[in-house]
Amino acid sequence: MDWLLVILSLIVLWIASLCKIIHTSSSPSRTFFLSNGGAFCKKNVLLVVAHPDDESMFFSPTISYLISRGHNLHILCLSIGNADGMGNARKHELYKACAVLKVPLQKVNVLDRPELQDGFGQIWDHNLLARIIKEEVSRHEIDVIITFDGYGVSGHCNHCDVHYGVRLLQENPQSLQAWELVSYSFSLFSFLFLIMSEVFYFQVSYVVCSYYMFR
Repeated sequence: MDWLLVILSLIVLWIASLCKIIHTSSSPSRTFFLSNGGAFCKKNVLLVVAHPDDESMFFSPTISYLISRGHNLHILCLSIGNADGMGNARKHELYKACAVLKVPLQKVNVLDRPELQDGFGQIWDHNLLARIIKEEVSRHEIDVIITFDGYGVSGHCNHCDVHYGVRLLQENPQSLQAWELVSYSFSLFSFLFLIMSEVFYFQVSYVVCSYYMFR
């Protein structure tokens, strides 16, 4: 009997979560993402992440969507993710992931600066991040930036720092859009649902970014 209640609860949560995903996928933020009054408009897009694997773990549906729509995507990774001494290996894994995602390697920039080292105790200077990102924006004539929101999905301080570095670019919001990946908290039941519906989620979530950071 107890197992039956657990299974019924999971089914209810699964259905409720599917409804939420479908509603999100049809929301105005998705409809108008990288569009120009409903008409297709090719953009120069910069995805800014903190570590190798961020692009695959958090942004792969967005990358696939952008590439399939013909947008000119650049990726800026602000560290090699060397917290465990595996930085070089992780950097090469990023290049391999980008090849699978059909992002040309010449459009992938991975930094390894002393001031931007991976780690929960490593606080990155927001002004430095803003300068680096601004240089990348100017170099590639970027129209749109995509990055983490203030919680950074997992709460990693480096993810959060990247968010606030991008926010410092809001001095000229008219010519530069920025979109953020919205973080959601998950309960145990939500985690179980995520396992059950992962395939469906990636089918409907072509774009997981929403809400303007700049107004």
